[in-house]
Amino acid sequence: MAPPLALDIDGTLTTPSGRIDPRVFELLPGWDAPVVFATGKAFPYPVALAHFLGRPELVIAENGGIAYADGETTVLGDPTAPRAVVEAFRERGGEVGWGAGNTVNRWRETEVALSLDADEALLREVAAAADGDVEVVDTGYAYHVKSPAVSKGQALERVADALGLAPDEFAAVGDSENDASTFAVAGESYAVANADATARDAADTVLDEGYMDGTAALLAELRERSG
Repeated sequence: MAPPLALDIDGTLTTPSGRIDPRVFELLPGWDAPVVFATGKAFPYPVALAHFLGRPELVIAENGGIAYADGETTVLGDPTAPRAVVEAFRERGGEVGWGAGNTVNRWRETEVALSLDADEALLREVAAAADGDVEVVDTGYAYHVKSPAVSKGQALERVADALGLAPDEFAAVGDSENDASTFAVAGESYAVANADATARDAADTVLDEGYMDGTAALLAELRERSG
């Protein structure tokens, strides 16, 4: 049997231009083990992806701030300090970005995501003044201001438990520093070739190819290995 999967989305299931790779719809609907989507995106995004794949909605959102499994949503992160930091950042002239609509944060419950156009130095300076109540995570797609008490890895432990599995039964794939905690608890961990240095160092294996090219090749290997 193929192993359960913990899959990041951006940079892992996407093309270099940020689109969901169509091979996701070929390879994942029939995967004969649980598939958990573990992302920094807000909760509706991975839920929608699972829905349109026809898969059970097994979700880690907001970098571990929210976990969903077996019909139960668990909010693990506290947005109070992150929101206060971002407000202080704005008061000092910083801009969140994303334009007037800002759907990036419209449904975000436990953290705040800022555009990579934001003033990173100022953001980190303001966050440091919060005395450890927040951290800034650079996923390569956004700066996430979040509680350091939550992570994708901790959320995977919770989701795995809800499924009657151990985290080390999972194969995890990702591309960013926010995937390092997932790699730490999964039994097998793979960084796609486009991964940042933190993810590459944390992974058991760095794949030869990037984005969905690397993930697709790995899925084929895992399926073949399972017989």
